[in-house]
Amino acid sequence: MPTSVIPFLASDAATTANWVAALQAALPEQRIVAFSTLSETEKKAVRIAIVANPEPAQLQQLPQLQWVHSVWAGVERLLQEAGPQAWPLVRLLDPQLAATMAEAVLAWTLYLHREMPAYARQQRQGLWQARPYRSAGSQTIGLLGLGALGAAAARSLLAAGFKVAGWSRETKQISGVRCFAGAAELPLLLAQTNILVCLLPLTAATRDLLDASMLRQLPTGASLINFARGAIVVDQDLRAALDDGHLSHAVLDVFRSEPLPAEAWQWQHPAVSVLPHCSAPTDRASAAAIVAATIRQYHADGSLPATVDRALGY
Repeated sequence: MPTSVIPFLASDAATTANWVAALQAALPEQRIVAFSTLSETEKKAVRIAIVANPEPAQLQQLPQLQWVHSVWAGVERLLQEAGPQAWPLVRLLDPQLAATMAEAVLAWTLYLHREMPAYARQQRQGLWQARPYRSAGSQTIGLLGLGALGAAAARSLLAAGFKVAGWSRETKQISGVRCFAGAAELPLLLAQTNILVCLLPLTAATRDLLDASMLRQLPTGASLINFARGAIVVDQDLRAALDDGHLSHAVLDVFRSEPLPAEAWQWQHPAVSVLPHCSAPTDRASAAAIVAATIRQYHADGSLPATVDRALGY
């Protein structure tokens, strides 16, 4: 395999340093460096770049760039800001990431199912009162997105005894899951869902998807978990649904602006749990091994795994 310089691009120095170390350990036959250290001569020779939410304009400085590997599953910023270039873009598909997300989905589903927010309110009130028990089998968890993350979450929820339904752009078949697809069938999923879990990619079709019309199709007292992207939910519509009690609680790990500004309403709302985009952090060692394998395969025979469909956004 020819040795080459492969830059890593991220939005901050600490992230870059950690990833460069992990990638260099996984791919010792190549030279992995921070983009900021490249000379002008080296920039002209770069064929492959590895990125984590980079400044897309930096990629424009690599005239011979042939393809890009993201160590994030979400790549919407690259698609929106990279300009007219159509480099093949490989996003991270890591079984460890799916397992971590499934763990988070189950944990926060149980948090809502066992009414932890209500017990926290009762504690603040000094109220000693057991709430009526609901079995997991009496609750339907609706999953928006049935890709690798959604499928792993579904298996975890089924194992815990929940009924699981799911929705995706195209029809999927997952054992034990009632699957819906396409815009016409989304209301069918919403109508039967007690806890809605959003795992969708952010695309032109999903931006602002969960607006007042969609949220009001959930049964009164339903809850929302958003582990996808903040821009999928219309904030003011969610707030209204929480304020009037149509929705009982929202667990939010993603926001339109991150970090969440100190003045944002979500911080203080009694029916919101705020998380700092921590539901499924990428495991650097696992991801670096996947990136290394992809680069080695590319050098061996010129092939790449499935790349992002720019029209669909994932």
